[in-house]
Amino acid sequence: MTTTAEDVLKMAKENEVKFVDFRFADTRGKEQHVTVPISQFGIDKFEAGHAFDGSSIAGWKGIEASDMLLMPDPNTANIDPFLEETTLFMQCNVIEPSDGKGYDRDPRSIATRAEAYLKSSGLGDAAYFGPEPEFFIFDGVRWKFDMSGCFIKIESEEASWSTDAEMEGGNFGHRPSVKGGYFPVPPTDSFQDMRGEISLILESLGIPVEVHHHEVGGAGQNEIGTKFSTLVQRADWTQNLKYVVWNVAHSYGKTATFMPKPIVGDNGSGMHVHQSVWKNGQNLFAGDGYSGLSEFALHYIGGIIKHARALNAITNPGTNSYKRLVPGFEAPVKLAYSARNRSASVRIPYVANPKGRRIEVRFPDPLANPYLCFSALLMAGLDGVQNKIHPGEAASKDLYHLPPEEDKLIPTVCSSLEQALEYLDKDREFLTRGGVFSNTMIDAYIELKQKEVERLNMTTHPVEFDMYYSL
Repeated sequence: MTTTAEDVLKMAKENEVKFVDFRFADTRGKEQHVTVPISQFGIDKFEAGHAFDGSSIAGWKGIEASDMLLMPDPNTANIDPFLEETTLFMQCNVIEPSDGKGYDRDPRSIATRAEAYLKSSGLGDAAYFGPEPEFFIFDGVRWKFDMSGCFIKIESEEASWSTDAEMEGGNFGHRPSVKGGYFPVPPTDSFQDMRGEISLILESLGIPVEVHHHEVGGAGQNEIGTKFSTLVQRADWTQNLKYVVWNVAHSYGKTATFMPKPIVGDNGSGMHVHQSVWKNGQNLFAGDGYSGLSEFALHYIGGIIKHARALNAITNPGTNSYKRLVPGFEAPVKLAYSARNRSASVRIPYVANPKGRRIEVRFPDPLANPYLCFSALLMAGLDGVQNKIHPGEAASKDLYHLPPEEDKLIPTVCSSLEQALEYLDKDREFLTRGGVFSNTMIDAYIELKQKEVERLNMTTHPVEFDMYYSL
């Protein structure tokens, strides 16, 4: 059901809203916001937008062209569940005032263009995405890095290293072992109530929750499974999910992170992304090929495998992402597809009803900007369909334990962000079709991410002392 601007004004009045919050995503995917009192909010905000300065957003325009407009999407209107004063919030597209079009570096505008490109290609009229972001909840975290040295310290009562900790009221002793979080009942799982609260708040925001559970990571790894939806809406929901997780954890006096690999030696957090393309109410991925897939779906997989290393720069956008994507562990590093084999980077989940036929891309992680991530996956898949790229034979063996001669025949995802950025630079044409991603946006993205690579490369690491201090 579509919400109109008039509906939002009515909603604001009925809820006695005091403030309206305009939210948008920066290049890295972090939500930013600006707030106006209700006295300054009217129908004009939906017609003319809200002016703001875009020059301070990392990876965006310089000071010479800083004036931008936030154009709120009435379909995203919700009452913020955390703020003291009643506040209505909406996700916005960032608009260039000069031509009234979506700013070429605005992630939500890119996602809007990706949906439009799908329709204009004639291949389909809707792409559905279902991400599964995992996250950790800690009691506290501290870090420091300067000329005198560096450290990180994670505090977690649930962690296996807390068995000897002296705690107020005593140490309860029930906690998961390393990689043992999947998924004993409370009190071993100490996050049941928190996940329940997160789930109820998500439902109140119109995001259907399908499941919630503790994840494999012993020190507070969790997952809230929410329903699939169309590309832009599902990216909006992912932003809201992160917002809710952070704030509920905060209200419990804890801290949540979507970092892919915050803990050494325990599971990392991935974001498996389920996807399918539909046309005229028909699922184009359903067919009579491998595992009930259509030729369309197989070619879509072919496009994702072909462009996987360029995709990594967007789906795995942090230096920390590649501490999860390590061969030999449970990470989906092998570029192959399979129905049951979770070691493959593309899995076809078993579903009884062909309407639910989809693929699950397993290498992305929750550090990814969801607008860019889903758009890039769609563009890669559509390139596979347009050019009939066949993904080869499905993987039937456990890809983690292949003989060396077979192992080297299967390509892998990138091993570092630096490598991924090089691949994105060389293999970008598929992203620029239909003006979805612009070359200037990709250049700015690579430049922004390259700075992260350089910052880490130039920082002395404690492990280096362990390896080299005495040599």
